[in-house]
Amino acid sequence: MAEVRIARPIHPETRIGHVHLKVSDLERALRFYCGVLGFELVQRYGPGAAFVSAGGYHHHIGLNTWESLGGAAPAPGTTGLYHVAILYPSRAALADALRRLVRARVPLQGASDHGVSEALYLADPDGNGIELYVDRPREEWPRDRSGALAMTTGALDLDALLAEAPAEESA
Repeated sequence: MAEVRIARPIHPETRIGHVHLKVSDLERALRFYCGVLGFELVQRYGPGAAFVSAGGYHHHIGLNTWESLGGAAPAPGTTGLYHVAILYPSRAALADALRRLVRARVPLQGASDHGVSEALYLADPDGNGIELYVDRPREEWPRDRSGALAMTTGALDLDALLAEAPAEESA
C-alpha cells in the first residue's frame, strides 16, 4: 500500500458541520429524523427540502427530494455515502437513542464497541446508512506498544447500554 503524504495538515479544530441527504419522501424522512431520532425541524425550504438540528443549531441534516422524489436507494455495489455518523455527547444520550429505535421498531444493522467509541448502525427509510455513536475519553483509547491508535471491533452489550438510558419525563 502506498504511503499518503500530506503537504500540510488541516487545522486540528476543523469539523464536519452538516450532511445533506437525498430522500425519496420528505415527510417520511422527517417522521424518522424528528419523530424517531428526536431532531428538531428548523426550517422547510419549499416543498422539497427541510433542515433539522439538535440544540438550535441552524442545521445538522438537510433532507431534500430535488433529484430523488419517489426514487429508489442506490443499488448495492455502487459508490456513494457509506454512512453518516452522529456523535452523541454521552453514553446516556446514546442509550436514549437506542430506546427510541427499539420503541419505533427500527432494526439495527449492527452494534459495536470500537475501543475508541461505541456505535449503533442502522439505515434510514431511504437506505442511507447511519451510525449513532459516543466517543470514549481520549485517555481511554486503546494503543499498541508503540503508542499508535489500535481501534477494535467487538460486540456492544445493548442491554447494558439500555440500562443507562435516562429516566423519561412524564408528560
